[in-house]
Amino acid sequence: MWDDAFPSFLIGLREGLEAGLIVSILVATLVRSGQKARLPQVWTGVLAAIALALSFGAVLTFTAANLSGTAQEAFGGTLSLIAVAFVTAMVFWMRRSARTLSSDIREKVTAALTMGAGVLVTTSFLAVGREGLETSLFLWTTARSAGEATGPAIGATVGLLLSAGLCWGLYRRVLKINLTTFFTRTGIVLVVIAAGVLSYGLRDLQEGGVLPGAHAYAFDLSSSVDAGSWYATLVQGVFNLTVTMTWLQVAAYVLYLGIVLTLFVTGLRAGAPQPVAAPPVAAQSEEKAEEKAEETPAAPAGSRNRWLLPAALVVVPAVVAGVVIAASDGKPAAAGTVTVSDAKGECGKGFGTPQTGRQTFQMHNAGSKTSEVYLVNPTTSAVYGEIEGLAPGTTRPLTATIGNGDLAWRCVPTGGEAVTSASVHVSGGTAVKAVLPVSEDDLKGPLDSYKGYVNAGLATLLTQTQKLQADIHAGDLTAAKADWLTAHLQYNSLGAAYGTFADLDGKINGRADGLPDGVKDKDFSGFHRVEYGLWHGESAADLAPVADQLSGDVADLGQKFPTQDFDATDLPLRSHEILENTLQFELTADTDEGSGSNLATAQANLAGTQELLSVLQPLIAQRSPELLSTVNADIQRLGDLLAAAHQADGSWTPVQQLDARARTRINGATGQLLEDLAPIPDLLEIRKSA
Repeated sequence: MWDDAFPSFLIGLREGLEAGLIVSILVATLVRSGQKARLPQVWTGVLAAIALALSFGAVLTFTAANLSGTAQEAFGGTLSLIAVAFVTAMVFWMRRSARTLSSDIREKVTAALTMGAGVLVTTSFLAVGREGLETSLFLWTTARSAGEATGPAIGATVGLLLSAGLCWGLYRRVLKINLTTFFTRTGIVLVVIAAGVLSYGLRDLQEGGVLPGAHAYAFDLSSSVDAGSWYATLVQGVFNLTVTMTWLQVAAYVLYLGIVLTLFVTGLRAGAPQPVAAPPVAAQSEEKAEEKAEETPAAPAGSRNRWLLPAALVVVPAVVAGVVIAASDGKPAAAGTVTVSDAKGECGKGFGTPQTGRQTFQMHNAGSKTSEVYLVNPTTSAVYGEIEGLAPGTTRPLTATIGNGDLAWRCVPTGGEAVTSASVHVSGGTAVKAVLPVSEDDLKGPLDSYKGYVNAGLATLLTQTQKLQADIHAGDLTAAKADWLTAHLQYNSLGAAYGTFADLDGKINGRADGLPDGVKDKDFSGFHRVEYGLWHGESAADLAPVADQLSGDVADLGQKFPTQDFDATDLPLRSHEILENTLQFELTADTDEGSGSNLATAQANLAGTQELLSVLQPLIAQRSPELLSTVNADIQRLGDLLAAAHQADGSWTPVQQLDARARTRINGATGQLLEDLAPIPDLLEIRKSA
């Protein structure tokens, strides 16, 4: 944990000091000019910037959590590269701007004082917001490379608190620090750290399939250097250098350091560094304060004791981290390097009885095939941690929480048989919840049940569509409207099968959006084309060919569906996707072509979701009964809200005519249901450990 804290500590200290200096200069300028009453405007902008930074971090975390393993690698790698770009720009900007930072900020504040409150709020928001976004991105990247968030969070918190203390001391003139030199020296350290982040990010992109060369290794020291040793842990945590690196990683690391450090040092020589004076206090006149700031000489050799405190703030945490790691021999022995292999006796090699609590294992694939590896209970196959797509010769961290019980490693090579290591028994901890894996056989029964439901539903749909067709041919458009709604709702109740309806779904239930001629386009067909004609005064003669095509397409679907491949993994995914489409298209009235029946369609989609959950219920209840209870309550709530829009005469209130409160409640209930359904795809993901 402590090895992962130092980079975050440094970024928190430096970014916090940048932002703190800007805020203190803003405050000092207002105090000097007798504008204390406008200080709340500064703090409003500061708080808004902090909220933006926290929201940005939450968005990154949520986005990554909802991606597949490969997509997570690509997403994380891309953001690592962006973080490197931000950090690089930051160190160069501060090197160039440190000497004039105070005067630049004062000029902006002076200009803002002549304008409205919003300008001052915006000035402080923009001044602090950049540092906040950079900090969030860098910390997210650091936490991801570390495999845990505790160390980076502690490091960043300590750094931010120390920076706040330093800024207060500078503001009150308790401290005298040559900040230009401080930013210069920490900038050099950050460039080295950024080189490691760049290397790690490129490795993620290689493992995500975005970049080539995933198996072209410049060196592999895993056989001679223990990745879990204290020195390897410290180097990896601080510099992101690992015992196994590809040629792309090494080349990028060397080139980045060579180019960026050269440019940085050359820039330093081009202009002699000058100290940044602390923001002047109100007791001084602005003219004298500026004069003093400009005339303050660089710290002479005899005044090096000024650097004692800031130097200690940077060096002491690093030394303490190294001592703690060395004293504890790095991470626990059981959390060292564990071998992944398809050979019996090799899978799980290096695994001893682990300590309880959160542990990070370095999983090294010593085999010749890409493998998946699981930490499991060998009796129940419950999964405590997993890695997908571990390439031969690579090492990746696997983090799991260890509790009481039996544990073993299960290695599953691509195209090969699963191999399970010898088990160990852990005691002295607490019970830890694990994921009971799902196999293809587990989903076979629910899949067969659902296919039977869809086949029966398609037969009913054909009868209803033929009745609609007959109404139009008979010229009875009033009856056609009623029968259109019945057939359309029947189709929408089969939502989980859309993925297997292929092109026929577009013909049967396609929208006019995106077509060159919109609703008049020759390719606009199906239920929504009939809806448009019925509710826009088209004649029965004009609608007859459209109804004939719709009836034929439904008949074609009924014949083809039994022979279509229906991937079992689609079932858990559709539990979420049906209502995603409902929220996007129905509850926005995007698909309304005149009938005003979007809420009826939403209810049909909800019925389709309920049917799907009913066949998945045994699997969900076995793994997360509390989730099922929550989802059922959400469904009941949304169903009641939709039913309230169904009038006594059988008509439905159009979405556009709902009052704001009712519409907000329906959208909120749908959003809550979607949030509670979101874990089901991961919960019922097919795992080869089963």
